[in-house]
Amino acid sequence: MSHVSTPQHSDSDDPPYRTGGDHGPDQGTVRPRRRRTGRKILIALAVLVAAAGGTGYWLYNGLDSNIKGVDLDQAIGDNRPEKLPTSGQNLLVLGSDSRAGANAGLHTGKVAGARSDTALVIHVPEGRQAAVAVSIPRDTLVTRPKCTKSDGTKLPAADRVMFNSVYSLAGPACVVKTVEQMSGVRMDHFMEIDFAGFKGLVDTIGGVTVTVNQDIRDKSSGLELSAGTHELDGTQALEFVRTRHGIGDGSDLGRIGLQQKFLTALLSEIKQQDLMGSPGKSYSIAKQLTSSLTTDSDLASLTKLAEFGRSMNGVDPSTMETIMLPVRYDVQDPNRVVPAEPQASQLWQALRKDETIPESAKKSPARGGSPTP
Repeated sequence: MSHVSTPQHSDSDDPPYRTGGDHGPDQGTVRPRRRRTGRKILIALAVLVAAAGGTGYWLYNGLDSNIKGVDLDQAIGDNRPEKLPTSGQNLLVLGSDSRAGANAGLHTGKVAGARSDTALVIHVPEGRQAAVAVSIPRDTLVTRPKCTKSDGTKLPAADRVMFNSVYSLAGPACVVKTVEQMSGVRMDHFMEIDFAGFKGLVDTIGGVTVTVNQDIRDKSSGLELSAGTHELDGTQALEFVRTRHGIGDGSDLGRIGLQQKFLTALLSEIKQQDLMGSPGKSYSIAKQLTSSLTTDSDLASLTKLAEFGRSMNGVDPSTMETIMLPVRYDVQDPNRVVPAEPQASQLWQALRKDETIPESAKKSPARGGSPTP
């Protein structure tokens, strides 16, 4: 009887390679185990990618929802100046000194409510290679236009009101409307940051270096600095921009010089550290900033803020010109100031037309006729 030989299998569960004549194993044949292993790796990678994408989406939404937006067109109405005839931009930056929430423990004095403690009109000319920041003294007497409060109630127009009281009475949209009517300059955007966010931002980037040419001792703000160069942390930075009694004549005009000095130093620090190129640090800054940020509705998202920021990449903070709205002391109340003419009109006209600001518009009678900082 003939016997049929049975193929011998190895101890492995895998079938043997098929032969390919004298050329050895068939290169088109793959072991099933390897196929299964490959599938597991692909599945694992897919899970990791999905998890990373989900985390990024969650982080993005978390930061994005922090930003509070205000529809300026709806809040102000159609009675607004025309937009610049060029690609230039005007941005109103407000620093609010609310005494509520996270701000309650900060050195912000004993005044109740909230005020716009800092107001800067930042003009970026066509080409976006330069910028000028115009400070509006908070003690400036202005004409407040009719405004609608956030709760829908109407606020009548009023003459000779302090500029920083507009915010506390009617909110940021009314401040934008007041600036537009006093200047004739259309504000393309506005941003507001409260003191808690300002302090956290400075701490997150590791401090900001400033140089002062005189000793500062201000018991009101708590700031004590000797003449020279100092690296300020968040608390010191907050005291620095709020100092008024420890420098100059003790008025708000002296503080404006410090605010402008700090603004330039802060922007230079952000650019020098290349914060946008450091995702971890950028996220920390975004978390600090967005939790205390209010903008117009056109900027109220991370995507829109990033696009706006990229459009300003050509602006060098070290070359940004900082001036103060030309003012003179009020005749009826020497503790208050009013816009000085014709300098103020010359300044606003240059911004309206996206032109170079004349030197005459940079001189403020309230500062003895000397150029502003």
